[in-house]
Amino acid sequence: MKTRWLFLVAFGLAVFSLVGAAADWPQWRGPERNGISKETGLLKEWPKDGPKLVWQLKDIGSGYSTPAIVDDRIYLESNRDDDEFAIALDIKDGKEVWSVKIGKVGKNKGPQYPGTRSTPTVDGDALYCLASDGDLVCLERDKGKIRWRKNLKTDFEGKPGNWAYSESPLVDGEVLVCTPGGAKATLVALNKNTGEVIWKSEVPGGDEAAYASVTVTDVGGVKEYVQFLQKGVVGVDAKTGKFLWRYGKTAENSPANIPTPVVHGDYVYSSSGRGGAGLVKLKAEQDKVEAEPVYFNKDLPTSIGGAVLLDDHLYGTSGKGLQCVEFTTGKVKWQDKSVGPGSICCADGRLYLHGEKGEVALVEVTPEAYHEKGRFSPPDQPKRGMSQAWAYPVVANGRLYLRDLGVLWCYDVKDSQAGK
Repeated sequence: MKTRWLFLVAFGLAVFSLVGAAADWPQWRGPERNGISKETGLLKEWPKDGPKLVWQLKDIGSGYSTPAIVDDRIYLESNRDDDEFAIALDIKDGKEVWSVKIGKVGKNKGPQYPGTRSTPTVDGDALYCLASDGDLVCLERDKGKIRWRKNLKTDFEGKPGNWAYSESPLVDGEVLVCTPGGAKATLVALNKNTGEVIWKSEVPGGDEAAYASVTVTDVGGVKEYVQFLQKGVVGVDAKTGKFLWRYGKTAENSPANIPTPVVHGDYVYSSSGRGGAGLVKLKAEQDKVEAEPVYFNKDLPTSIGGAVLLDDHLYGTSGKGLQCVEFTTGKVKWQDKSVGPGSICCADGRLYLHGEKGEVALVEVTPEAYHEKGRFSPPDQPKRGMSQAWAYPVVANGRLYLRDLGVLWCYDVKDSQAGK
């Protein structure tokens, strides 16, 4: 149980300037950072043994990085011995196109779970990667040449959490936003083309960086960035980095704040395995923003695999399995053991669940009841030790991508009969 909350994988709303068609998956949690694909024409139910396996790789290097997929390339990060690499693969067969060292493996304060966590962010012809020791790099997407480099610890006096850096960089227009942690630059905004500093946000309390990723919302006409730090969820002004608000309840007694908050307009849902789950409503008055608690409950989705919001209902897992919850009230509509705690994404009216023990399930999106539409276990799963299958599933261009440590699977989930 303890290890479930200790693993750190780098974990919005708003449409970003990222490249690619609607079926691409250019960054952490998809096109809009909310875990939802806009793709259609996918299988509504899987065959008994699961969808068709197109290919699998057993030697991509270890780590927990979720892939990003744009055009004919797969981008991910992996560690090989003590080094971390950005890697580009061909979607046809998974063959390596290029591989570039981006940094060293971050030193955890405990021995658990060393390695890459972050999902690369694709924007135009650029690729942005964060290594677990704080190396932030901008690369040319075509060949992997490094354009600029920063280090969150040495350049910004950053303070990672106990298990190194884990977030996935946010690109918002011309700005790249990330979280060094610490008193001097808790969050920073950089020019995405040069790496030059636009602003540094000194969040009161000087929180360590936790393991979530920055998202975007608009409150009272003011755009802000929302991040889950070690001492709680905070919001800062997107133009200046000015600190606006904090909500600390879901961080209490939590050694690891991992899931990226679910942000919808004025509402922000956050959770941690030991802290619990809570919703706040943001209220803006003049130059101040208050986070007004709506509900708090330790029995709602809190797993590190995140949650998705669909038609005013939140879907995510906890120790009890998959749950459907009314977003603004916290009322549980249904719950099912399903594949147990796991990570989640949504595409074409279906939830894709990757359980921590390796099982994969397809579930209909409906608040009425749990309707499973298929389940399978990928072959040749790695020996886990203390680690679990923590990488998030990705659906892009008719394919389902699953990563588990050093193994990557590609499945065909396109419905060949769709539109006929």
